[in-house]
Amino acid sequence: MAIVTLTTDFGLTDYYVGVVKGAILCQNPTLNIVDISHNVKTYDIVQASFIIKNAYKSFPKGTIHIISINNFIDTPEGYLAIKYKDYYFIGPDNGLFSLIFEQLPEEVYYLDFESEAKFPLKQVYAKAVGHIANEQPFEEIGTKALNIQERITLQPVVSKSQIRGSVIHIDNYENVIVNVPQVLFEQVANSRNFELYFKRYDPIKEICFRYSDVPVGETLCLFNLTGYLEISVNLGKAASLHSLNIDDTIQIDFF
Repeated sequence: MAIVTLTTDFGLTDYYVGVVKGAILCQNPTLNIVDISHNVKTYDIVQASFIIKNAYKSFPKGTIHIISINNFIDTPEGYLAIKYKDYYFIGPDNGLFSLIFEQLPEEVYYLDFESEAKFPLKQVYAKAVGHIANEQPFEEIGTKALNIQERITLQPVVSKSQIRGSVIHIDNYENVIVNVPQVLFEQVANSRNFELYFKRYDPIKEICFRYSDVPVGETLCLFNLTGYLEISVNLGKAASLHSLNIDDTIQIDFF
């Protein structure tokens, strides 16, 4: 039984999710459809890419991941099917996939669709899922894509004694995730002490293992499940408490 996941900015109050699910099941009623999230901020491909990048590998090989964010595509070559490390991805050609993969996959195809359709996603996603789930040759799913849209993301600025990063995600608990992976942090730190600065608040001077390592209401930082640096408040909301927003800068000094 093939698994199909859905990540969209549709929300849960309208009929869009139901229409897509119904069309997919009409292709193959034995499919197992899993919702990752339908609460991605509208048009926010950065948030969507962060969610998928950190979720897709938790599923079995062969899973089909549909990402439907910012789907207002005007060109006939607007939707993509991708095979990457035994996973399948379907979604719009709007730069989203360049944020998910460190290197763009080689097996990328444009999907045909009727541009005049009121809701082309119904046709595009259902047909592509049916093609993959029914084990048809992947290279026959569409036309080979040579140049897809790319989006550049902010990377941390690194020197021998400093890392300047930025906020890339704020989760439902208002934990603040920064674009500093643990591997980079440890490489630059080289066992030295550090001070993490943001806004005008007192610096954080140690890495915690769990939220409860500090008293309730206290601020901490740790490396979370995704391997990125996270600023949190034990049983609190770090983003609100510290007025932190997406793209805000943080600074880590080593000494």
